[in-house]
Amino acid sequence: MYIWRIVIYSLLVFYVLVVVATVFTVLHERRDPVRALSWIAVIVLLPFIGIGLFVFFGQDYRKRKIFNRKEIKDLKQFENLSYKQLREIDSFANPEVVSNREIITLLLNSNKSLLTTNNRLEVLDDGGETFSSLIDALKRAESFIHLEYYIFENDALGGRIAEILKDKAKAGVEVRFIYDDVGSWNLKRSFIRSLREAGVQVHCFMPVVFPWLTSKINYRNHRKIAVIDGKVGYTGGLNIADRYLHGTKHGPWRDTHLKIEGTAVHMLQLTFLTDWYFATGIQLRDKEKYLAVQDGYSGDTAVQIATSGPDSDWATIMQAYFAAINKATDHIYISTPYFMPGESLLTALKVAALSGIDVRIMLPSRSDSKIVYWASRSYIAELLEARIKVYLYRKGFNHSKIMTIDNHFSSIGTANMDNRSFEDNFEVTAMIYDRQVTDRIERRFLSDLEGCTRLTRKRWATRSRTDIFKESVARLFSPLL
Repeated sequence: MYIWRIVIYSLLVFYVLVVVATVFTVLHERRDPVRALSWIAVIVLLPFIGIGLFVFFGQDYRKRKIFNRKEIKDLKQFENLSYKQLREIDSFANPEVVSNREIITLLLNSNKSLLTTNNRLEVLDDGGETFSSLIDALKRAESFIHLEYYIFENDALGGRIAEILKDKAKAGVEVRFIYDDVGSWNLKRSFIRSLREAGVQVHCFMPVVFPWLTSKINYRNHRKIAVIDGKVGYTGGLNIADRYLHGTKHGPWRDTHLKIEGTAVHMLQLTFLTDWYFATGIQLRDKEKYLAVQDGYSGDTAVQIATSGPDSDWATIMQAYFAAINKATDHIYISTPYFMPGESLLTALKVAALSGIDVRIMLPSRSDSKIVYWASRSYIAELLEARIKVYLYRKGFNHSKIMTIDNHFSSIGTANMDNRSFEDNFEVTAMIYDRQVTDRIERRFLSDLEGCTRLTRKRWATRSRTDIFKESVARLFSPLL
């Protein structure tokens, strides 16, 4: 009996020491205070489980080691161009560029995101429009196809696109495909092997061999990029799977994607080339082929392609949103499937609404993740209290990730409005400075409101105590999700 007491006390002391050491690690990493407190609460309140979660999902100590070769060092001309644009930003005649100079300067400084002004954009409102356009572009490819997707499934849609890729590779077109190991977890080896046997170059982004023994599982590539011949590019919310085309048992899948023609395609291409180098160790050095200047663009839309991820010192996309919200003078429209914005963005939105700006946020009425669903709902009460108009979309699942501000700024991309997208995932978003495109996105947003229920403070206050408890528990984890 005495020996068992010694064992129990020793284990207790050991556990306390581990908790103290883990909490010290959290504080030593100088992370966001709210996120740090959330991790400390999880570690203290969930014995052993909390420590395990932090070891596998919370630590940043290997981030620099993991990503120390991610930058392509011989593409310095883009960095030089960004410095040149910083010096010349006041000389642009485009009124939308002038109106958004602070956002543009921010992205040039923090992300080397070049401003391109000769683009033609097509906003695609659902899977039918998106995949019809993408498949047509893939079939027309003559030189190369570069695809990068978080989720790619071997279902009817994925199989159809895979057959096109194989046919093109056999015809001599260079086909490269990056998929995320966690997002595309269900891809079978036989599917990958069939692509490679046809000549498609396939690589997994940060493969996870032992999910519970590596921190790599925490840093995922959430980007959706397609570049064909360097002339046309796609990005937005849609992955490659049947549900993005046909919907789910809960109804149609509402999403927003973007087709780009113009120099902004080169910025999407540069993102792909950087990720390809990281995934394979191979640099594609033929700039004349992959980043060649294309003549004949008739578009006049100004675009910056902003990227963010754990390899960067800056939460670039979040910072751009913050700057845009603070510049608003009339209205802010946001659609996001997951809303856990962090204190800075939350405060910016509330201040804007309390200052008389028309702030509208559209959220789905249901979610594909229970804890994310309840965590998102936990913010609604304070949004309503700040006079922000909150709408729940009820005509299916709305997965769009868009923002429009004052008719002259809009964004379409892959980033959700949560900490995981802003800090842990690799994301890409098109920042658009154009009244016509922004008006097009806003008209669809207002149309979507017809399929929504608008929440009121009085109605929201009647929800059950059980729901409030679920929201409170999920809110504790929101900085970690």
